[in-house]
Amino acid sequence: MFRKSKKTKKNKKAQPVKAAAVAPEDNQSEVDDQQTEEWSSGYEGQLAIDVYQTPDSIVIKSTIAGVSPEDIGVTVDNDMVTIKGERKSSQEVKKDNYYYQECYWGSFSRSVILPVDVESDKIEAELKNGILTVVLPKAKKERTTKVEVRAV
Repeated sequence: MFRKSKKTKKNKKAQPVKAAAVAPEDNQSEVDDQQTEEWSSGYEGQLAIDVYQTPDSIVIKSTIAGVSPEDIGVTVDNDMVTIKGERKSSQEVKKDNYYYQECYWGSFSRSVILPVDVESDKIEAELKNGILTVVLPKAKKERTTKVEVRAV
């Protein structure tokens, strides 16, 4: 955990920090681990995505390195697409042995509201070189509907 140091003017001496105000390094590591575990329990990571359109489709791309296709699910419900999965660590490393831990391991998901109607029975998803590509063909609905007026 980073701490901000107090800046002092050239003419003034820096005041010593009271021992009671700062936890010892060994105890601080344990406190940080406990806070991280409490914060991350039940936490689901959010997937970073790119969403763009072509003339015929909406395309969603995401980097999902280290995840097998069996551990990824793509669902479409009305106008929302959801990608869920889990990145599993292949080895167990004790928290004390990490210098840095920035990679996310565990379950993740991301939901996106689609800007247009899609043909849900023609959606394709593929995982190649750690990149998930979901292609959602746009529905070919006629935008103009003629309504016949009847006499009453």
